[in-house]
Amino acid sequence: MTERVSVSIDGGVADVRLNRPDKLNALDGAMFKAIAETGARLTEDRSLRAVVLSGEGRAFCAGLDFSSFMAMGGGNGGDSGADEKSTGGLLGKFADSPATLAQQAAYAWVSLPVPVIAAVHGVAFGGGLQIALGADVRIAAPDSRFSVMEIKWGLIPDMTGTQTLRHLVRLDIAKELTFTGRIVEGLEAAEIGLVTRISDDPRAAALEMAREIAGKSPQAIRSAKKLLAEAMYSSEADGLRAEARAQGQLIASPNQLEAVQANMEKRAPRFSDPE
Repeated sequence: MTERVSVSIDGGVADVRLNRPDKLNALDGAMFKAIAETGARLTEDRSLRAVVLSGEGRAFCAGLDFSSFMAMGGGNGGDSGADEKSTGGLLGKFADSPATLAQQAAYAWVSLPVPVIAAVHGVAFGGGLQIALGADVRIAAPDSRFSVMEIKWGLIPDMTGTQTLRHLVRLDIAKELTFTGRIVEGLEAAEIGLVTRISDDPRAAALEMAREIAGKSPQAIRSAKKLLAEAMYSSEADGLRAEARAQGQLIASPNQLEAVQANMEKRAPRFSDPE
């Protein structure tokens, strides 16, 4: 069986590709597990600087492989008593994460300490959209299509979507998309904040951005991602204290001094990996 997720790392940039093109990278049990485990492995890589997340073939990810889901539930899509066993373990916790295995497919990118850029083409429906929302930046093709499609199946977005979507678009828009499941095309997605920007070649644009990020101080990048994430939930006072504390740790550190020296000497910096 072909690996569900392929990963190659070059210059500190991980090129992560969902790899089930014959099914538009739809999510079955093996795909959920592969994505979660990929995120866990990348978290341990101290040389990592940035991640580009994309899909092989004609789409980013078409969402849940519903035929696989039905098989997990014994063919009874109306079973309101679905549990971890009947959903193939998707509702069970993943390792020491606060997320379930299904949620971890998206939460892995939220919790990864380095920036994640999703390059979206084709469709990002349901769980596929939620995975993209877990990235820090989304670059999409003009003709890409997005949908919070769970309502079509009588479900809710349960792969962190209720947590990530509300921070990206206005609450009324988040509700509209969730209640209706309507399909949003790339240009509108950019207008409402669902994606960061549009590109005719989103993967190439994402790799270019990732390489640029990889050339910055890794401690500063990691601190910035952490602070911005915490700012969504912490008080202003706590956020200010955390910002000052992080800056104090960066000032006069080896990589911060290297950034200054490299700029003064007009050369590429030579940063060391975080400890």
